[in-house]
Amino acid sequence: MQNNQTSKMKRRDFVKKTGFAAGGLMMAPSILSAKAYAEGDDTIKVGLIGCGGRGTGAALQAMSVKESVKLVAMADAFQDRLESSYKRLQAEMPNYEIDTTRMDVPAEHRFHGFDGYKQVIDLCDVVLIATPPGFRPDHFEAAIKAGKHVFMEKPLAVDGPGVRKVLETAELAKKKKLNVVVGLQRHYQKKYQKWVDLLHEGVIGDITSSRVYWNSGGVWVRPRKPGQTEMEYQMQNWYYFNWLCGDHINEQHIHNLDVGNWVKQAYPVRASGMGGRQVRTGPEHGEIFDHHTVEYEYADGSFMHSQCRHIKGCPTMVTEAFQGTNGTAPEPGVILTRSGHNILDYNDRKDPNPYQYEHDLLFEAIAKGDYKYEDAENGAKATLTAIMGRMATYSGQVIEWDAALNSDLSLMPEKLAWDANPKVMPLEDGTYPIAVPGETKVL
Repeated sequence: MQNNQTSKMKRRDFVKKTGFAAGGLMMAPSILSAKAYAEGDDTIKVGLIGCGGRGTGAALQAMSVKESVKLVAMADAFQDRLESSYKRLQAEMPNYEIDTTRMDVPAEHRFHGFDGYKQVIDLCDVVLIATPPGFRPDHFEAAIKAGKHVFMEKPLAVDGPGVRKVLETAELAKKKKLNVVVGLQRHYQKKYQKWVDLLHEGVIGDITSSRVYWNSGGVWVRPRKPGQTEMEYQMQNWYYFNWLCGDHINEQHIHNLDVGNWVKQAYPVRASGMGGRQVRTGPEHGEIFDHHTVEYEYADGSFMHSQCRHIKGCPTMVTEAFQGTNGTAPEPGVILTRSGHNILDYNDRKDPNPYQYEHDLLFEAIAKGDYKYEDAENGAKATLTAIMGRMATYSGQVIEWDAALNSDLSLMPEKLAWDANPKVMPLEDGTYPIAVPGETKVL
């Protein structure tokens, strides 16, 4: 596989690519024709895979677009979460001013279990994938092979084999001219677009260092219930297990790491760092760290300095900043010369919500029969950036990009079933094995 560190990537390469001839479309028969969409003869059928909070939100955003759409199928591993999402959608649609006819998901189109995603894909034209990250490579592959357009939440995988599968599927999506939008929504945020465009134009010269942060107090914990199998418990607490989440450096900090790559128009060649568990140390916190600090090195010798932390009582900081040879970009939307003169101070109060805007653009392209969005490749490489950071902090070693990408170490269970065991199981005291820098092998 080609090493992409030396390639330069403009913003449009991250967000979308245009100019493909309509005659080159290779749509599966299940996809309605562009003419039918344009004339309004048919409704774009939407299916939701993963009915947690983010999936429910994505469904509301998809149903809020101006095009003729209808949510026709839903799936989740857990039946109670599926039905809860269905009821929440019914309750929230009036608040979003969504016509209630835009949701038509009868009981026979609501699927639960590990294979429910397959039935959803069969019933729709556009698939919304909001399952835990470990499942996304398989779900994405199934959707693209079936000829469906995709909105997919980030990150896109949890290990090297998963990233490679996404990259392979991204190439298939390009061949089939299927639109893929990934929920790295800063690419669809006007403030970031203007900011990054000016940095690419060189208004502060060459970018010599980058600082990216996701420091916060952490997320939910769901207590173990009597009678739960280990698979059920880990699935309910997916954030704390790497086969499902990839650690919070992957699940959340990917946003900031992605911005760093976007500004540099490159991906890092290696990473080193430190991390651990200082505060979140109980069995309810699974196997992930509560803090990571990583230095990423790019091919031009510059560094991206990365912090992510889940510790309550500490300052929250979720942002990015860049130093150039002729000035600074100290926060999103702000650019200063070396002497402190203001080049940009962007006010985004009137800008569209980027979470909604990415859906607006995706469905507009589908309705017009256009092929404009191919986010999966960058989404996979942003994911790999986060994964190699986790590899570095867990092992204490310097991790090369190619080694992380080509790693054969799969975190996924051999079998997906409620009575099957994940690869990481609790110890006798109920805690889970934790990575130890200098000892843990990650490649």
